[in-house]
Amino acid sequence: MQESSDVQYPPLPLIQTWVWMMTESGNPEIQQKGQSNLIASFGSLAKANEYIINHVKR
Repeated sequence: MQESSDVQYPPLPLIQTWVWMMTESGNPEIQQKGQSNLIASFGSLAKANEYIINHVKR
């Protein structure tokens, strides 16, 4: 089993693009693709959200 520190996530700008696609694009197909990409990369939207919160500089 891999340790969580070994998991490779996409670059943060790409993740932010997927979030934009999901929340602001206004196109249902693009929204679905953004959501699908996040879930495929993180396993769930909750884990994606946690990653973003912990990695976005304030």
